[in-house]
Amino acid sequence: FTEDNLKKYAALIFLNTTGKILGNNEEAASERYIQGGGGFAGIHSATDTEYDWIWYAKLVGANFESHPKQQNAKINVVDKSHASTKHLPDVWERFDEWYNFKNFNKDLHVLAKIDEKSYEDGRMGDDHPMAWYHDYDGGRSSYTEFGHTDESYVDSNYLKHILGGIQYAIGENEELDYSKAKTQIPPDEDRFVKTNLVQGEFFEPTEMTILPNFDIIVVQRRGEILLYKNET
Repeated sequence: FTEDNLKKYAALIFLNTTGKILGNNEEAASERYIQGGGGFAGIHSATDTEYDWIWYAKLVGANFESHPKQQNAKINVVDKSHASTKHLPDVWERFDEWYNFKNFNKDLHVLAKIDEKSYEDGRMGDDHPMAWYHDYDGGRSSYTEFGHTDESYVDSNYLKHILGGIQYAIGENEELDYSKAKTQIPPDEDRFVKTNLVQGEFFEPTEMTILPNFDIIVVQRRGEILLYKNET
């Protein structure tokens, strides 16, 4: 993921990604892509991805917390004005792996919720979103929880559902405007020279600041304040 490469595409699709998948520079390039007007579509375990990247959690909309066994359940489609849900029945019954979520972005437009009375071990109560979309940080993001099973990908209703989410992410397919990007690309590692100032003289240092004259102040957990004098 680089800026020059990402600008070729109208949307990014994270299809059943999981865990840590991008480096720091790739994360920064992704943020700049969205800030420039790009789109994102997340499918199923896209919420089980990049837990330490807070910007991404807000982009995809939530983090995975847990799931029960795969089973049948009823989905209540609460907004049919969106391209991903306009074709669906009001109550959509299907077999899949059902996520419980945490860390919801408050700005989501929820499209579908799961009826926890229709299956075992739902843990979010009556308000349990499963598909949503929102504008985020200059771009567009859609997410659907559905899509763990192989059978999902031969189900015409499901395929139209994810197609609608991708179409929303693409939007008008306008050229990206990187002048609106705020995230800075981290410099390459070879731009730095490491200088060892002291060896073995710290006990749990917690904070450091560099003064204009290049003196360095270090604060340790026990309360000590240490001063490294650049001249001497």
